[in-house]
Amino acid sequence: MLAILLVTSVFVTSGPEGLSQSAATVVAIATMDVGSAPADFKFVRTGQGGPGKWTVVRDETSFSGRVIEQSSADQTDYRFPLAIYDQVVSRNVDVSIRFKPVAGSVDRAGGIAVRVLDEDNYYVVRANALEDNVRFYRVVKGRREQIGGKDTKVASGAWHSLGLKVQDDRFTIKFDGKTLFTVSDKTLAAAGKIALWTKSDSVTRFDQIAIDVLP
Repeated sequence: MLAILLVTSVFVTSGPEGLSQSAATVVAIATMDVGSAPADFKFVRTGQGGPGKWTVVRDETSFSGRVIEQSSADQTDYRFPLAIYDQVVSRNVDVSIRFKPVAGSVDRAGGIAVRVLDEDNYYVVRANALEDNVRFYRVVKGRREQIGGKDTKVASGAWHSLGLKVQDDRFTIKFDGKTLFTVSDKTLAAAGKIALWTKSDSVTRFDQIAIDVLP
């Protein structure tokens, strides 16, 4: 069963950009089985170290009482577990999530990846509670390069909102309801998937994942 809730009418087409939708899709975490891997995701890892551990767990502070958690605490520094959502492929998207950085001594971060071609090629925005900043990167052939960023308070054990709007070569990053910065980059121009992202030993919870496919 597809673990998605279509909050408005959806028009689906196929073509060079794959699945295209004209309305927002909200990942229905509330319908997923606690203790199982989240439905409609596949799990990969950029860099070194072990795989991530992605599970649906209970969290009474979340919107529906259930969240997606990455709980592997492998401390390999250059290690980025991703949970790739298989149901949407697009070039231009507006993605928003809520995330809670729970634990991690090397890193305590959560993020959104877009235009994901595979585990080694994508863009990602991430917020880090150990560094108190939000940064935007491109990842090409497994190599990460920062494009933009801004310092801001990221509290551990608290829910934050993170948004990434992609329109052609323009990327707009929002955090806790405010636009932080906008950058431009033309490196990865093809349509791709959307993913949840963590780093190293970050234990992070994700909730209210909304994906709006743009023209």
